[in-house]
Amino acid sequence: MPATTPSNSFLRLKKQLERKVGEAICDYNMIGNGDTVMVCLSGGKDSYTLLACLMALRERAPVDFRLVAMNLDQRQPGFPDHVLPAYFDSIGIEYRIVTEDTYSIVKDRIAPGKTTCSLCSRLRRGIIYRTAKEIGATRIALGHHRDDILETLFLNMFFAGRIKAMPPKLVSDNGEHVVIRPLAYCAENDIARYARAMDFPIIPCKLCGSQENAQRQQIKAMLREWARNHPGRIESLTTALRNVVPSHLADPRLFDFSVIERGMTVAVGEGDTAFDPHVINRQANILHPIRD
Repeated sequence: MPATTPSNSFLRLKKQLERKVGEAICDYNMIGNGDTVMVCLSGGKDSYTLLACLMALRERAPVDFRLVAMNLDQRQPGFPDHVLPAYFDSIGIEYRIVTEDTYSIVKDRIAPGKTTCSLCSRLRRGIIYRTAKEIGATRIALGHHRDDILETLFLNMFFAGRIKAMPPKLVSDNGEHVVIRPLAYCAENDIARYARAMDFPIIPCKLCGSQENAQRQQIKAMLREWARNHPGRIESLTTALRNVVPSHLADPRLFDFSVIERGMTVAVGEGDTAFDPHVINRQANILHPIRD
């Protein structure tokens, strides 16, 4: 908690974040009775906030679940390996510190100036899955938030030619692990404000390469400009991710366009009125974007 008596604005922010985390957990059935949730802590603002919210919600949740904090020490030069154990001890959370020299592997295989994110992510994923199995975790909680999800959507659209974001919940390729993102409804600005107020001992990552980071920064700047000049646009985008109409996209793997012929008596999806003004206005009244 903050060193001083918490202000009313902080308490409102705390309540708002915990409510949004609770809504995401409920909407996607992320945590159930008896689950062991391994919360991945990087030392950044997002994962600290995730752990704090889950600890608070566990105290009043209608289901009983176990929390285990997990940090992967990648042996980055100068990494303060004492910080997280001391923090975990101070808040009384069960934890596991895993030390693997992925830093040297990434630096050895990736040329200077090139993006390290893909290889680093694959290495971390394998270690995280292995650790989850060792401790009997039924859920792996990651600290990706609403802005991460939208940034990934546009990164894929602009640079990879795919409409793909980060799902709030997924199962690993081998079917053994369920990954959840309880911060899926939370705005990065709110998380940053909360982290500053909580005075978390932030540990910066010095491994990320320049290419992916530069592309993501472009997307961040675009979304910030939209949020500043077009109020409600980010919330509408967030809502859109939960209101997909496959028949009005163009992927034949999602919708069988070959069966559409003249004389069909059953309307397809939203038919041919999808862009009519009265439909757009009606949808604007029906859909409730997640407000900050």
